[in-house]
Amino acid sequence: MAASGRRRRLTRRDVLIRTAAGGVVLGGGAALAGPLLDTADAAPSAFGYRDDGRAYVITTGADLVFKVDHRNGDLTSLVYKGTEYQGYGNRNSHVETGLGASSVSIRRTGDTILVTVVHGTMHHYYAARRGENNVYLWTNKADDSITATRYIVRVRPGLFPNNDPDSWDARTDSLIEAQDIRRKPNGTTRSKHYSNQRVIDYAYVGWSDGTTGMWMVRSNHEKASGGPFYRSLMRHHYEDGAGLYEILYYGENQTEPMRFGLQGPYILAFTDGAAPSPALRHDRIETSWADGLGLAGWVGRAGRGRVAGVGISGRSGDHAYTVGFANAAAQYWAEADPATGRFQSPYMLPGTYTLTVYKEELAVHTTTVTVTAGRTTALHTLKITADPSRTPAIWRIGDWTGTPGGFKNASLMTTMHPSDARARPWTAGVHTVGTSSAADFPCYQWADVNNGLKIRFRLTPQQLASGHTLNIGITTAFANGRPRIRVNDWVSAVPAPAKEPTTRSLTVGSYRGTNHTYSYAIPAGAWIKSADAYQELTIDIVSGSGGTGYLSPGVSYDAIELVP
Repeated sequence: MAASGRRRRLTRRDVLIRTAAGGVVLGGGAALAGPLLDTADAAPSAFGYRDDGRAYVITTGADLVFKVDHRNGDLTSLVYKGTEYQGYGNRNSHVETGLGASSVSIRRTGDTILVTVVHGTMHHYYAARRGENNVYLWTNKADDSITATRYIVRVRPGLFPNNDPDSWDARTDSLIEAQDIRRKPNGTTRSKHYSNQRVIDYAYVGWSDGTTGMWMVRSNHEKASGGPFYRSLMRHHYEDGAGLYEILYYGENQTEPMRFGLQGPYILAFTDGAAPSPALRHDRIETSWADGLGLAGWVGRAGRGRVAGVGISGRSGDHAYTVGFANAAAQYWAEADPATGRFQSPYMLPGTYTLTVYKEELAVHTTTVTVTAGRTTALHTLKITADPSRTPAIWRIGDWTGTPGGFKNASLMTTMHPSDARARPWTAGVHTVGTSSAADFPCYQWADVNNGLKIRFRLTPQQLASGHTLNIGITTAFANGRPRIRVNDWVSAVPAPAKEPTTRSLTVGSYRGTNHTYSYAIPAGAWIKSADAYQELTIDIVSGSGGTGYLSPGVSYDAIELVP
């Protein structure tokens, strides 16, 4: 800087850096004082940025202006068409609950303005594109030295409708579990957990009031965990404000370890009330403009490969099939064509992956595949080899899908608490094979709610002459719950618990676990020796862990069958 103290005007090549201590330096060196103005930011609506002394103010050249605090990288303002959307309770939008003191820099490259936030080993990015009402975000969690499970956009109260399963009003709704599930006066239940959808089923989440839409368009989740059917909270809406989430790693009922690296872009998009443009979807977005931004961990399309399969044999026409790809570094999936079984993966990072074919959510075939940058790996027809539905059964309740689908209350439990007034009673009469419906058998069973579920059935004289195997498939378990069975006067041993997540599951909208099957060899001596007599099976949930009500040990059912 000149001895006179005059500041030189910044050019578009300059990079402004705010250090963790709050100082300002040019990317090339000398310290500067006072607000720093980009020459392109001559008018409020022009595409550009400026420094207001506390935050970088980015104008997109459309209807959106946003601010990033250059002390910690928080998003502190989101003004769309003159209305402020960011913030509630003096809280900002940020990674996790805020990174704290960070080094924050800004630069412009052509039609892109990029803000870089560095906090220890973590890099977080915000980008604006000329003429777009979008904020593009990436988060690189390089290791586990910094907790980073989410990015949360905090939204002012009263801007959007508030009557969804993830909304509540603490002034009228009472807490019923932990600090995150409430019951309304009409007996229905609400929680941020009930915003969940399977990752494979959604591309964006948000709200619209008819004239303004505010959306979080998710990334491809290649660095997240849990696979295509994982469910996690996606938004919440309370009387004092709302939140939109991009989940980086979520521990609730999680079945996989954390992955590290760059996740994104995920996009905060404003619209005129409509859904976000399909061109922003993770599987359609064109991102070549990001190739030259220098994002830590960024791999463009040229550095990726794909997998394509000509078909899958052994499928059932009644079910959807998904092909998943996973290793320690990344995860992907592709939906198989319902008619042919053909599939093609998204663009993937190079490496060797476990390929899993899922019938609904049940793994029915696995193999490995290697992905090479710049190439599509072609696969011959995959043959399903492990579908338990193909095993002849004496009787079966439910279908093997890796879900509790078809059982009582199953269609409700991802969007409400089991105590919700809309759920049918969890207790059940005796289920009689051949006349009762799976829709009358509870999808969940708890030790302190509906223990002692009973199934009765008849056997032919030939079947009475030998022992048989009872298989009980569960999708997940809570608090080490597992089934112990009684057949007439014969009682099984208590099996070892399956390795399942240790967090809440059945009460927070998640049935997804490790899909374990318990098998019990029932001896011929257990049967009542009459073809006219009913055999009575009783299922009790047992555990060495405690808990009461819906937080007592429990399981989610996939299928129950007796096989020769």
